[in-house]
Amino acid sequence: MADTVVGATPDQHASGDDPNRRDFIHIAAGAAAVGAVAGLAWPLIDQMNPAGDTLALASIEFDLGKVEPGQQVVVKWRGKPLFVRNRTAAEIAAAVKDDHADLRDPQTDESRHKPGKPEWLVLIGTCTHLGCVPTFGGGEYGGWFCPCHGSVYDTSGRIRKGPAPRNLDVPDYAFLSDTKIKVG
Repeated sequence: MADTVVGATPDQHASGDDPNRRDFIHIAAGAAAVGAVAGLAWPLIDQMNPAGDTLALASIEFDLGKVEPGQQVVVKWRGKPLFVRNRTAAEIAAAVKDDHADLRDPQTDESRHKPGKPEWLVLIGTCTHLGCVPTFGGGEYGGWFCPCHGSVYDTSGRIRKGPAPRNLDVPDYAFLSDTKIKVG
């Protein structure tokens, strides 16, 4: 006489399968697969976070004593060029004269530098059109010219002509002393 299990179907009795046990095995295998995928994906996701040693580059200090009147220095900040320009009196006068010109992104020259420091202009050196790096001294406004697509900026970094939608960006910065700034 064969052993019979109360409540078992003939298929379960013959093969020894239990539906509850099969469901548990499927759920356990699925959970293990999800855990394995998460374990493999975490290093890929974690590597996108900034490294601890690069967080110091979020702000930089720069000595302005190195920049002569009429000269511009380019410093790397957050992976972008940063223009630090010591403007001449003629450049400042040209920028102030154009405060009320027909500008695509209207800003006065005074709003683009720190109070009492009109000679120091600090700008993020990427064109606001497609991120190219403009050169100083090109174009008819005496400021920056982006040779890639023809954007022309004045001596205050305001867009005057070309496809760029807005002025060159002014980063957050502060004067630590008369000759030192902190950007960021």
